[in-house]
Amino acid sequence: MSEIIDVNVDLGTRSYKIHIGGGLLERASEYIPVDVKNRKVFILFDIAVEQHARRLVSGLNGAKPEMFWVKGGEATKSYEQLQNVVDWLLSKQADRKSVLFVVGGGVVGDLGGFAASIVLRGIPFVQVPTTLLAQVDSSVGGKTGINAVQGKNLIGAFYQPIAVLCDTTTLKTLPDRELKAGYAEVVKYGLLGSAKFFEWLEDEGKNVLSLKTEPLKDAIETSCKMKAEIVGGDELERAGGDRALLNLGHTFAHALEAAAGFDGRLLHGEAVSIGMVLAFRLCVKMGICPEADAKRMEKHLKSNGLKTEIAQISPPLTQSATDMVQLMYHDKKASNGQIGFILTNGIGNAYQSSDVDIKDVERIIAQSKEAA
Repeated sequence: MSEIIDVNVDLGTRSYKIHIGGGLLERASEYIPVDVKNRKVFILFDIAVEQHARRLVSGLNGAKPEMFWVKGGEATKSYEQLQNVVDWLLSKQADRKSVLFVVGGGVVGDLGGFAASIVLRGIPFVQVPTTLLAQVDSSVGGKTGINAVQGKNLIGAFYQPIAVLCDTTTLKTLPDRELKAGYAEVVKYGLLGSAKFFEWLEDEGKNVLSLKTEPLKDAIETSCKMKAEIVGGDELERAGGDRALLNLGHTFAHALEAAAGFDGRLLHGEAVSIGMVLAFRLCVKMGICPEADAKRMEKHLKSNGLKTEIAQISPPLTQSATDMVQLMYHDKKASNGQIGFILTNGIGNAYQSSDVDIKDVERIIAQSKEAA
């Protein structure tokens, strides 16, 4: 059993802890704030990580949970799957004291969290993220939801878990592509708010991706602390609030995912990697970011095996740059007919603005579509 690190998400009566370390699943009942003995327990899990769901069962103090599986992938974040999960919970007579554990990556976490928020007007749930992306980002902060035809994450609710269990041993079964995609979200924290963390990643990134125990835990802890601080000050992502900074690169990324039709050719973290590169290039073009910073961050993403160009998506996206910009108008950050962007004055210094020339955005996208 490795040392368990706790990170607090301070939200008053909705506060909770993120627990980080190896072997958490087998001791899960020690790290959740309710006694599961006298409650109905439910486990929603990605079928690809069934072994970890079974490990969780062994750590629930003798509870006999009901279990339901779904497949991972963005297509799972749909009305149909949401109805399936809700119907399962209600058919098994979930009540307001029931606890839902959600085991898997960000897709299952978003779907399960949203189901928990609407069943009986809300039941307690625990995030059990098994991907690096989910451990450092999507499992923290209470954003839950599903996708719409018009775009990603357009239907959902802010609904906080009662605990997050980041068992680092689950990452040993994660495919290499998924691990690298999750690393993009780790890099994001350095780029948006901590040049020091980005510099540390330049030294330790390959150790994080090799799942070296201490660098991995340090990367997850730092990412979670940064997100917890931002969420604590802006839980509901109010207009002009800091939580929007967590979407660095995401305006581009969500448009790319929508253009790909959520068909699996582009993982969320891969889209974020490309999106962050495009965001930095846009800022260089606008004259607000040093070109050296843009090249430095792109070099780091490339050196760790991440996509940095739209042209690297296969099969290629068929939409024009103008079509992709139109998809951006469906992004959650769009307001009053203007697209919201997270811009940057350099590594570690992001801010939000809608004051962007859309023709510049189209040119940046077009160039990336044609990149060698």
